[in-house]
Amino acid sequence: MRQLIYILICCLGTISSLVEAKNDTHWSLEQRTPFNQKIQTTEKIHYNALTSVQKNWRICALVPHLKDAYWIGIDYGLVSHASQLGINLELFEAGSYYRKDQQLKQLDHCLTEPFDAILLGTVSPDLLKHYKGTINKPIIALVNQLNSPIINTRVGVNWYQMGWIAGNYISQSQPKAPTDKPLKVALLTGPEGVGGSSWVELGILDAIANRPIEVSSIRHTDNNRNLYRDQLHHLLNDHIPDYILGSAVAIEAAIGSLQHKQLTKQVKLVSSYLSPATLRGLYRNKVAFSTDDQVVLQGKLAIDVVVKELEGAAPFGDIGPQILKLSQGKVSFNALENSLAPADFYPVYRVVSASLQP
Repeated sequence: MRQLIYILICCLGTISSLVEAKNDTHWSLEQRTPFNQKIQTTEKIHYNALTSVQKNWRICALVPHLKDAYWIGIDYGLVSHASQLGINLELFEAGSYYRKDQQLKQLDHCLTEPFDAILLGTVSPDLLKHYKGTINKPIIALVNQLNSPIINTRVGVNWYQMGWIAGNYISQSQPKAPTDKPLKVALLTGPEGVGGSSWVELGILDAIANRPIEVSSIRHTDNNRNLYRDQLHHLLNDHIPDYILGSAVAIEAAIGSLQHKQLTKQVKLVSSYLSPATLRGLYRNKVAFSTDDQVVLQGKLAIDVVVKELEGAAPFGDIGPQILKLSQGKVSFNALENSLAPADFYPVYRVVSASLQP
């Protein structure tokens, strides 16, 4: 065996899903300009992934949390490609978007320990402004917007565009709505001002502008299903919207809430990103639409890009997968291997190459 992988797994799990990970080295991606801007021009590119590395690089990855399928999918992509390349990866989760101090401590650990580079899925766009130490290693933004002049590569998608696509689905699905009785859309897009929620909301609002559509409520909370159930309880007691558009966690909670209140046929659900539960909802006609930013491919790409830059490549700018549009009843489970981690995958926090084995 070319390499031996040592894995620390949260709770219980197996490495079977990593062994089965498809080793596809030709990826259809998008290059976006200008860098780190809301409105961007997109160019489709064919990307050739690495199949070998010059040395056993040590990569530190920081993520907000591993509480939902989104970041678990990112983790799966990171771990599967790191293990295929035989490099070393250590991952730390802050535990919440509201734990900036915890992520700053983790960032300090990554900068002071012998890591070669850092993949930073930040809990705050301005996190680096609050770091008091010396930044002396390459940092690549992972998924979330990271505002700093030292950041010149971000792996992810344009979250404004994610929101615009979701909002445009609603706008186009009701072309004959009367202007005197606008459609009511409630937004539950995630934690306020962090992650991609702000740009998602801007994209949604721009997509439905000048249409007979009213945003009847905007609610924010951490990506926790129980918190969203509370939000939905208050929302549905206040009024019944025509659409609920929210994060995948919010839509997962909404499926049960609508069933409980017998509102499944009255309120349509739109998700701003994909999860296993929203995928089942699409398949079973309980969710009308979802965008899909192919999180597994994002994780693989992040590993590939950081290694290429360590080995002398120029910065990659804004790069990531194409955003897919998934409609009710028109999805194939087998076509989404770059979108979701396998069902038997549990969070993995460390991959160690054979050369570092005791």
